[in-house]
Amino acid sequence: MDPSSAGSGGNSLPSVGPDGQKRRVCYFYDPDVGNYYYGQGHPMKPHRIRMTHSLLARYGLLNQMQVYRPNPARDRDLCRFHADDYINFLRSVTPETQQDQIRLLKRFNVGEDCPVFDGLYSFCQTYAGASVGGAVKLNHGHDIAINWSGGLHHAKKCEASGFCYVNDIVLAILELLKHHERVLYVDIDIHHGDGVEEAFYTTDRVMTVSFHKFGDYFPGTGDIRDIGHSKGKYYSLNVPLDDGIDDESYQSLFKPIMGKVMEVFRPGAVVLQCGADSLSGDRLGCFNLSIKGHAECVRYMRSFNVPLLLLGGGGYTIRNVARCWCYEV
Repeated sequence: MDPSSAGSGGNSLPSVGPDGQKRRVCYFYDPDVGNYYYGQGHPMKPHRIRMTHSLLARYGLLNQMQVYRPNPARDRDLCRFHADDYINFLRSVTPETQQDQIRLLKRFNVGEDCPVFDGLYSFCQTYAGASVGGAVKLNHGHDIAINWSGGLHHAKKCEASGFCYVNDIVLAILELLKHHERVLYVDIDIHHGDGVEEAFYTTDRVMTVSFHKFGDYFPGTGDIRDIGHSKGKYYSLNVPLDDGIDDESYQSLFKPIMGKVMEVFRPGAVVLQCGADSLSGDRLGCFNLSIKGHAECVRYMRSFNVPLLLLGGGGYTIRNVARCWCYEV
């Protein structure tokens, strides 16, 4: 990463809006988040959030944002989307007791991809609390809110999926809908944002747009023909992409599509899931985006000067993830 790019303002930070006012940026981080551990050999490593934070500190970027430690989401906050019995299970299960709850593990899809680990529920409360906290800040006048520990887009109403337990994105969008008639969700993770799409599939108040690898690839959804249902018809947009897509090809799709979406949908707020597994060299991914190419999506969405919530997501070559998210700040 070129230090001068980060130090001179990167993609979100000290930039000035069209009215000449400096953008108000807030950043959510819990110092304990890097201690959570999915288990040996598991590709999801919360330590990457701590690495990102360390880079931000070294580049002096934390001084240019309002930094907040998130309030943990409460049970009732999580149950605004998730089923009560699922949240009760996440709260009570431990590595020691899981063998007594085989039936529930199966029912809630908790196991290999989404293991039980020490502090699991606290981890969920932390990252969800940060995303909802960011939405609250946007509702009260901030221009950009950032939570790199969030963006866990696969979690469903009553099941875990794809390393995700609680869908912080859905919870944040529900918070934004209290103040905004329409909210746009954009997903640049290499995997389809299935949990968010499903949650808002029948409403015209939330539009979901996902750019992802399609075909025989997790989670296997996100067909170009999936466009929403009932009142939500035409409010889900899927852009399936081939292996190895590079910056130029990606932007030749991303910019015209998102430009038209912004023009027609006119959202009051935007949530951008910045999964970094779409970067070249990712342990699980197969796209060929550079950090600059990935960050160009952030810069473009910010250029519309609509309140923007930036969230993390996938990303499994953790040095690159930290560099990418630092650069995007």
